[in-house]
Amino acid sequence: MKTLKKSSAFPLLLLLIASSSLCIPTSHSLAHVRSTDQESFTSVVISQKGLDFVKDLLITQAISSMIPLRLPKIEKTVKIPVIGNVHMVASNITIYNINVLSSYVKPGDSGVVIVASGATCNLSMNWSYKYSTWVLVPIQISDKGSASVQVEGMEVGLTLGLENRKGTLKLSLEDCGCYVKDISIKLNGGASWLYQGMVDAFDEKIGSAVENAITKKLKEGILKLDSFLQALPKDVPVDDHASLNVTFVDNPVLSNSSIGFDINGLFTARENFLFPYRLKNLQPSVLCPDQSKMLGISLDEAVFNSASVLYYDVSLENLTYYSNISTCSFSTSLSLFAVYIFRRKLSFPCQAEFMQWIVDKVPDQSLLNTAGWRFIIPQLYKKYPKDDMDLNISLSSPPVIRISEHNIDAIVYADLIIDVLEADKVIPVVCISLVIRGSGSVKILGNKLGGSVKLNDFTMALKWSQVGNLHMNLIQPIMWTAIQTVFLPYVNAHLGQGFPLPIIHGFTLKNGEIICSNSGITICSDVKYTPSRMVKSYAQTLVSRFAAL
Repeated sequence: MKTLKKSSAFPLLLLLIASSSLCIPTSHSLAHVRSTDQESFTSVVISQKGLDFVKDLLITQAISSMIPLRLPKIEKTVKIPVIGNVHMVASNITIYNINVLSSYVKPGDSGVVIVASGATCNLSMNWSYKYSTWVLVPIQISDKGSASVQVEGMEVGLTLGLENRKGTLKLSLEDCGCYVKDISIKLNGGASWLYQGMVDAFDEKIGSAVENAITKKLKEGILKLDSFLQALPKDVPVDDHASLNVTFVDNPVLSNSSIGFDINGLFTARENFLFPYRLKNLQPSVLCPDQSKMLGISLDEAVFNSASVLYYDVSLENLTYYSNISTCSFSTSLSLFAVYIFRRKLSFPCQAEFMQWIVDKVPDQSLLNTAGWRFIIPQLYKKYPKDDMDLNISLSSPPVIRISEHNIDAIVYADLIIDVLEADKVIPVVCISLVIRGSGSVKILGNKLGGSVKLNDFTMALKWSQVGNLHMNLIQPIMWTAIQTVFLPYVNAHLGQGFPLPIIHGFTLKNGEIICSNSGITICSDVKYTPSRMVKSYAQTLVSRFAAL
C-alpha cells in the first residue's frame, strides 16, 4: 500500500539531498593552480528506475509521520423546510490515512513533475447542529455526533524547478494543485432526518478543505525544504584529514528519463591548499550500457589524484611538524636521536604512515645485513662489517593516476635510503630514487570504491652515497623484492579499505558494475535501502521540521 499527501514532493526533495551529499570530493604546491568550485570532476545521474524506487520508498517512510493532518473547523447555516435555519458545525476534522493507487515522477525541460492519482483519503470529524423552534415559547434544539469521511478519486500534482545557486541546489515550486472528485460521509448519532442535510452541507466544503490543506502544506513544505537544501554543507568529511567537495557545478540536467548533477567531487583538506596539476574543466558524462540501473556515478581521474596529493601533503606537514620537535624524522640532516626514537616505535603522535615505510624484514633476511651486500657494495661491508640494515622508503612526490579504457596506471616517485643500524645509531649511507610503475584494478565495497595495484616495472637512479659508487644492476633484484613484499602489500592494504562514493547513508549499492573510459571511471548500480539509527534520526528530524509547519 502506498501513501501520499505532501509526501509527493517530499520524496524527490530527499532524493536530491541524497544525490548532493551524497551524492560521496584540492591540495598543495607545484603548478599553483587552485581548483575552484566551478570545475566538475564527478557526475551523478539518477535514472527513471532510481527516481521511482526512491519515490516509492520515501512516500511510505514519510507519510507515517505526516498524518494526522488537522483541517479548519467548518460552519454553515442552511435553511430546511419546516425547520427553518439550522446552524451546522464540523470540527476536529482530521485526515488519518491516505492511500495512493498510482504515482509517478517525471523530469522534463520545465522542471520535475510529480503526480499522484486515484488516491483515497480517510477523515474523522465531529458534527453538531442547533436551531430554534416555537411551540409556546422559543425552544433551542441541538444535537451532535461523529462522522467518518471517505475521499475518493483525489489527484495531487506539482512541478518543481531546480537550479544551481552559488554551489547549492535551489528548489522552487512552479505549479501545485490538488483535486477531490468524490466524498462520502457517514454520520453517527443525532436525528436521522437531518443526515442528508448535514451531508449536503459539508460535502463540498470538506472537499475544498482537503484540497486547500494539502496544497498549502505542499507550498510551505517546499519553502522549508528549499531553505534546508541551501543550508547543507558544501563538503562531506571523509576522515580527520580530508573532505569531499560536493559543491554543485552548473544546473541539474533534466531529460525525459533522468536527472543529472555535476559536482566538484575532489578531495579537499581542512586548509585550502593549491592543487598541483592543471586539471581539465570537464563535466564527466555518465554512460551506463544497462539502462535499467538506478544510479550512475562518474569519477574523473582528477578525483583520485586529488586524494593522492592531499594525503601526501598531510603526511609531509606532519613529518615537518614532528621533526621540528624531534620526535620523527624524514631528512638525513635531522637528529639521529630522533630517527632512533622513531625506529623503536615509541608512542609518539607521528603520522608519517602515508609516505614512509621501514623495511626490516624480507624473505632473505641476510640481505638486511652488510655481510649480504659484500659483493654488491664492497665498500659498505668494509666500512660497516656485519651490521644490520634496513631500507627506508619514502614518497618524494604524490603518486599519479592515469585511467584509460583498458588500464588504470599508477606512477609512484620514491626515495630509498639504505640505513646501517650500529648500536643505538641509524646511519644513512645510500639514497636511491625510484620511479615505480604499476597497474591497478578497482572494485565496489559496499558504498566505497576499493582497489589494488601490481608492479609492472621500476627504474632507479643514485642520488647520493657515503660508500662510493654503486652498480645499480646488482641492487635491482633487492629493490624488486622490497617493492613486492613490503611496499605493495602496504599500499594495497590501504587501497583495500576504499574511499566513500556519493551515496546517502542507509542506501547501499547493489549489483554494481564498473566501467573504465578515457580518464574516468563510471559505477552503474541499483540500490537497496537499509535504514540505520543515524538515518532514522536524520529522517525523523527532517520530517518533524516539515510536519511542524
